[in-house]
Amino acid sequence: MYTGNLILGVDVGGSGIKGAVVDVTTGALQTERLRLETPQPATPEAVSETFAELVRMHNYKGIIGCGFPAIIKQGEAQSAANISKKWIGTNVIESFSLACNNPVEVLNDADAAGLAEMRFGLGKGQNGVVVLITIGSGLGSAMFINGKLVPNTEFGHMRLHGDIAEAYASSKARKANDLSWTEWGERFNEYLHYLARVVNPDLIILGGGASKKFSKYEEVIDVKVPVKPAELRNAAGTVGAAVHAYQIARS
Repeated sequence: MYTGNLILGVDVGGSGIKGAVVDVTTGALQTERLRLETPQPATPEAVSETFAELVRMHNYKGIIGCGFPAIIKQGEAQSAANISKKWIGTNVIESFSLACNNPVEVLNDADAAGLAEMRFGLGKGQNGVVVLITIGSGLGSAMFINGKLVPNTEFGHMRLHGDIAEAYASSKARKANDLSWTEWGERFNEYLHYLARVVNPDLIILGGGASKKFSKYEEVIDVKVPVKPAELRNAAGTVGAAVHAYQIARS
């Protein structure tokens, strides 16, 4: 089922599930972006039910794009970041499609945000290596080489101070440790230095909720790579999910 250029994009996160109808030719949201709390525990049954409720709230029929916090291969979750480990081995496409009675196309949530930013934002026309980091419950990542997505990178899971990096430098870590934006920014800057040494990007784009607060920690970011907040801000995942579904429908 194909619905032209207006496609519902859904961004599943560790704390919230957000969605809006997107004009995939412009990247503009055509409806208010609605949000439901991610159920806890975030099991396949509970999240699928909440996903279906969000679709009903939009009174939408047609193909749906979804960004999901996991490595996604052939529709199956092969990891689980900030959601229930019961998702591992579950076919997310089948679960969501059955729950909402619409065809759903799924990709990694940070990859979705990256697709949007490369199509409509700072990454448009950018060659070389571009990395987008989504800052939220974890640290998601998307990497593009000359505009082409390298899917399912997990740069938030690189080791830093004996644990995965997102345990040290995500928004969840900032809140859990009651850090000021400057204190957290110093941690995040340390992470960016590590990322730059490993990946050597030409541009780092910041997405997720903390990208809206960039001015509060910008002064402590001194990595020798351009670092800029995403133009689409926190809506990038929603937009990119819709773009992904559009590309699948047209292929």
